[in-house]
Amino acid sequence: MKNNWSKNSANKYIKKYKKLGFSKDLALRVYTTRLLGRNNELVLHGGGNTSVKTTIKDIDGKKYKVLCVKGSGWDMADIEPAGLPAVKLEPLLSLKKKKYLSDEDMVSFQKRNLINVKSPNPSVETFLHAFLPFKFVDHTHADAILNATNRPGGLNFCKKVFGNKVSIVPYVMPGFMLAKKINEIYSKNPNINCLILMNHGIFTFADDAKEAYDLMIK
Repeated sequence: MKNNWSKNSANKYIKKYKKLGFSKDLALRVYTTRLLGRNNELVLHGGGNTSVKTTIKDIDGKKYKVLCVKGSGWDMADIEPAGLPAVKLEPLLSLKKKKYLSDEDMVSFQKRNLINVKSPNPSVETFLHAFLPFKFVDHTHADAILNATNRPGGLNFCKKVFGNKVSIVPYVMPGFMLAKKINEIYSKNPNINCLILMNHGIFTFADDAKEAYDLMIK
C-alpha cells in the first residue's frame, strides 16, 4: 500500500492551521486523518476514526488535557478541526475500572465532558481511544484486515499470520465494553503497536503522527 505522507504537506498543514488558531497536534491529526480517509483500501463509506491527545484552553482560561476524536457526521477524507471534538481526558480515564456503562450513559458522559457543547457527538469508540496511552490513535476498516478476520477460522489464521507486535481481539460490539477489553489486552501486552479486531478492523497507535500512520499503511 502506498505511503502518502509528505513532510512538505505536513508542514503546510501546520502553518495553515496555526494561522487559524489551532495547534500542531491538531493540524497533524487533520492531515493524517485525511490521508487515511482518502484511501479506499482503508476507509469506505465514512468507516473508521482517529484521535489525538493534546491540551486546550477552555473559556475559563484553564488548560485541560483532552482527547480530540472524530465526531459523528464527519468524513475522514475532508475532516476539519471542528470534526474532532475535544473531550476532557481525565473524566474518561476515571472510568477505566468501571465494570459496565450502558450506551446511553456512555454517550451522555461523553457529551457532558465536551469542551464545546455545540460540538458533534464524539465517536462511539471514544473510550477505546482514551484508554490507549498514546498521543495518536488511528482506526480503519482496512480491506486486507477484514479479508483476514471475516473468513472461517479467521481468529486462528490471524494469530498465525501477524507478529508479536500485534494483538488479536475477539469480536466485541463497539462501545464501552470493547474499550474495557482493549485496556485489558494492552495492559497484558504493553509492547504492541497494533490491534486487529475480529470482524471489525485495525487500530494503530504511537506518540508521533507519522509513526501511527506508517503502521497503518504497513
